[in-house]
Amino acid sequence: MSTLQLRHLNKTFTPKVVPVKDVSLTVEDGEVLTLLGPSGCGKSTVLRMIAGLETPTRGQILIGDRDVTFTRPGDRNVAMVFQSYALYPHLTVYENLCAGLRLKKVPQSEIEQRVAEVSRILGLDQGLMTRKPGQLSGGQRQRVAVGRALVRRSDVFLLDEPLSNLDALLRERVRADLKQIFAAQNTPVVYVTHDQTEAMTLSTQVAVLNNGYVQQLDTPERIYNQPANQFVAGFVGSPQMNLLTLPCQGNQALLGNFKLTLPDLPTLPAQVVMGIRPEHVQLATANDPNLIRGEVFLVENLGMNHLISVKVPNANGEPVILRSLLPPHSPSSSELSLTLPSNAIHWFDPQSGDALVKRP
Repeated sequence: MSTLQLRHLNKTFTPKVVPVKDVSLTVEDGEVLTLLGPSGCGKSTVLRMIAGLETPTRGQILIGDRDVTFTRPGDRNVAMVFQSYALYPHLTVYENLCAGLRLKKVPQSEIEQRVAEVSRILGLDQGLMTRKPGQLSGGQRQRVAVGRALVRRSDVFLLDEPLSNLDALLRERVRADLKQIFAAQNTPVVYVTHDQTEAMTLSTQVAVLNNGYVQQLDTPERIYNQPANQFVAGFVGSPQMNLLTLPCQGNQALLGNFKLTLPDLPTLPAQVVMGIRPEHVQLATANDPNLIRGEVFLVENLGMNHLISVKVPNANGEPVILRSLLPPHSPSSSELSLTLPSNAIHWFDPQSGDALVKRP
């Protein structure tokens, strides 16, 4: 068993450059934790500290019952897949897969067994084993990089944006391969990406990072459907969630000339941030209680759906923009009547950004 624990990790380069301020996480055997966030949020620095490539300024890193905070990278039994593949260009696929094992003086018979097992899992047939990296496609090189990490049978498996150099179609195929590979592993996997599709499809847990802190650690479903704060709500989801700062009147929020009933709150706010995903903004019927009318000013064809931006009149004269994801065969006119289902609306505090209602 090799549970990975991070306890209050901090990395300070200079007083003004603190990419990781306070991060605590636990990854159990067989779990895939994705560190998700924008550039500069600290996710790659966290991964490098786990690998031993950076030394924490404060905090602890434990693998199983071992404190490896200041242990050399080679003594941590951690395998890492880099964004750039990092294959030896002068070695064949077979030699690349064997290189780490030979350095550790693993017996040749065991090397053969491990390489055969990993090549079968990754679909690296015998014809590829004698080729050098320059003779491989991007997807094949990525598989070899993953295979080189797998043959080591490490306590922790780390991946740093491994699909970012692949084109969209190949990225989709390799992502499916990785999902099957992770399911067969029984070690903690930590995966770094800024691509939310990778995070949602590959992970058992997602840690959304921003400004050096974990904003939310949860399952992909809860990250998407129950964001802990405004940052998570806006960062996860494509198209992005509608986030509108609205004035309040009693227990109602005013969206343009329309009123939305607030949930039960301890105190009635003067302002609130209303969030709703474009796919939840629906065409209204005459009996809808949350009916909102607006002028269509932009239609974006996304293939399976149209992303329609609607200007909703506002009391102060500045229109509010509401985006809706609708089927292509939806009625097309210069004005639309939309409805916002109350169970799909998220409410956030405009100062702290925290969710005002914790969903079950």
